[in-house]
Formats: sequence, C-alpha cells, structure tokens
Amino acid sequence: MTHTVQSKARTALAGLQMLFVAFGALVLMPLITGLDPSVALFTAGIGTLFFQFVTKRQVPIFLASSFAFIAPITYSVQTWGLPSTMGALCAAGFLYMALAAIIRVKGSGFLHRIMPPVVTGPIIMVIGLALAPLAVNMATGKTGDGAIQLFPYTDALFVSMSALITTLLVATLGKGIFRLIPILSGVLVGYIMAAFNGMLDTQAVAETVWFAVPNFTAPEFNIAAILFMLPVAIAPAVEHVGDILAISNVTGKDYLKKPGLHRTLFGDGIATSVASLFGGPPNTTYSEVTGAVMLTKMFNPIVMVWAAVFAIGLAFVAKFGIALQTIPVPVMGGILILLFGSIAGVGMNILVKAKVDLAEQRNLVIVSTTLVFGIGGMSIGNGDFNLQGVSLCGLVAIALNLLLPQVKAEEETLEQEKEIVDDLVHHNE
Repeated sequence: MTHTVQSKARTALAGLQMLFVAFGALVLMPLITGLDPSVALFTAGIGTLFFQFVTKRQVPIFLASSFAFIAPITYSVQTWGLPSTMGALCAAGFLYMALAAIIRVKGSGFLHRIMPPVVTGPIIMVIGLALAPLAVNMATGKTGDGAIQLFPYTDALFVSMSALITTLLVATLGKGIFRLIPILSGVLVGYIMAAFNGMLDTQAVAETVWFAVPNFTAPEFNIAAILFMLPVAIAPAVEHVGDILAISNVTGKDYLKKPGLHRTLFGDGIATSVASLFGGPPNTTYSEVTGAVMLTKMFNPIVMVWAAVFAIGLAFVAKFGIALQTIPVPVMGGILILLFGSIAGVGMNILVKAKVDLAEQRNLVIVSTTLVFGIGGMSIGNGDFNLQGVSLCGLVAIALNLLLPQVKAEEETLEQEKEIVDDLVHHNE
C-alpha cells in the first residue's frame, strides 16, 4: 500500500515538472494576444485530458497554447471581437477532426500530397517572420503595433536584451531539465531587471482575491471570422504529424499506428475546440514536453494527466493569473525575438531536410510567392471577408502546388530520351 502511494506521488511530482517545462510558452502566447493566462492554463489542462481520453492514454503528450495562431487571433479580435474569434477557433478544431476522419479512411498519404514540404516549409516560415516586427516593437518598449511608446527606449532595451540573452544561454548551455525551460528562465530574469528599472505595477495583484473562477468567454459564430481562421489550421495540422513522430522516436513506439494518427489529430482538434468554448487559445502538442520525456524517461501518459490537473488547479489562483499579466512588454519582446526566429528556422529546416531544390522553378515559385504574400501583408477581400497573413499564404501555397505541373519528372524523362538518342546516333556512326 505504501509503495503504491509513493508511486502515485512520484507520478504526480513528474506531472508538476512537465507543467513547469511547458509553463513559459503556455502563458506567453495568451499574454501576447491579450487573452487571459488563467483561462489558457485551464484550457490547456482540459484540452490535454480530452486528448488523453481520445488516444486512450497511450501517448505521453501535453497540449497547450499554439504560437501559430498569434497573428490571426490578434487580427480577428480587432476585427470581429473575442467571442467571434473563439467561434472561429472552434471551427479550426473541427477542421482537425475532419482531417482525422479522412486519414482514418484514406490513410495519411493524402496529407503529404496536398501539403508537401515545399508548402508547409514556407507557411511555417511566414508564421515566424511575419511576427518579427511585433517582437522588435515590444523589445524596444512599444506596443505590438508600434503605435505607442510604453517604456523609455534605453530601459526597455536593457530589460529585453537581459531576457533574450538569458533565454538563449539557457537553451544552448543549460544542463538537464534546466535546458528545457529557457523561456521561463528568460521571463524570470527579465522580470527582475524590469523591477530594478521601475517597470512593474503590482497594485492589481494586491487588490485581487486569492482564488476565483477564470474569466471565461463563450464563443459566437461569425462566418467571416471562421473563413478567415480555417486556413490557419493547415500548417499546425501538418506539424502535428512531426510532433507525433518525435514522441514515437523518444519512446520507441509507433503512435502513428497505435493509437493511430487519426486519433491523435482528432484529440488535438477536440482539445482546440473545447478550449475555444471557454475563451482559451488553440492547443497544440508541446515539443518542450517531448524533450522532458526524453530526458526523464517518464513514458507513462498518466504523468500528463497529472500535469493537466495541476494546470486546471493553478487556473483558479487569481493572484497568480493577475501577476502573470504584470510581466512588462519588453520582457516578452526579448524572448519573442528568439522564439519567432526559431519558428521561421523550423520552416527552413523542413525545406532543408526534405531536400527541396529551389533551383527548380516550380519550387522557387511556390516558396517565394508564399513568403512575400505572408511577410509583405498581402490582403485579399473586403471588410466582411478578408484573407491575409498565414490564412492567405496557406491557401496560395496549396493552390500553387496543386495547379503547377510537376515539370522535373518530365524534364528528366526528356533528358534520358535525349541521351538514348545520342547514344544510338554515336553507335551508328
């Protein structure tokens, strides 16, 4: 009996450790987009529990706030409001579930045909690069759009660079579990530096009660917001496959077969849709947690259930949630410089690993058009329906890939035929 209690205690402690690893990125995303971090904690926990239920507690994965949706959420909230944005995110989750149903019937091959690396690579690069101005503005003490100077430039730069340098040093030089918490480390150091520079206002924390229900927001369904948000789900859905492959390699189990990609993607989708019902950001699998699983050898999915329970409990500590909202803009800006660049690097790595040949005109056309549309801020539509950013470049990349002819194979065939004819002519001579 004592052994069982000790075993459960160790499992629970491991779950708290996993939440600790995911915590920095989990709360940073809602802070950037103006969502409530306490709600994000709650929906990360609920989303993970739903994922574990759908996958029959077979995959040691924790789900939390997805950075792929930062720009679309910001635009959608400004254009249609928070409830309509939540309704759109709910629809994005249903798109995941629809893809999961297709995968169950046809297999995962169709996903690669529609969205090969030449499509997903530049889309993910756009997610990071299009947000670069936001990171720089925040790092220099401005609002994300650069319209208002919130803190003096010199003070903001000192704080943001302290956070950035700490984050990159921990990421590259940290040992053991500490290497997995670069964002959290950067936030802590940046917060301390901000305190020394008089940037903190903790009055709201003192005035808040200790425990309270998070500020949940019910969704509303606006067709324009939904049509804007749906294409954004394309890249994260493909990225999900990579995350499942990663955790499969760590544990030595093929989760694409059992419980199956259709179940894991469905779980991701239902986690995103359920999060939106409470006003939380869309969920995605966290690579930081996968790294922690590899380091600790904690392959038991029950660990993630405990992490989810702790996240839900922490969401009701009101003072903690308000304290998170006192993190100054320059602190977040410094970390985002590295984070958004890393997202762009992931997209570039997809192209490199797949050996996408940009000397081939077809590939060059797809990549270059997608990048300029996304980074340049191309917009198509009117006030009622507008496509821009990740939404637009995602559809453009897919359309170009499907419509442009596969010329390389034809050219190779012609070249081979030419060589055969030349050999015959030379032989006859």
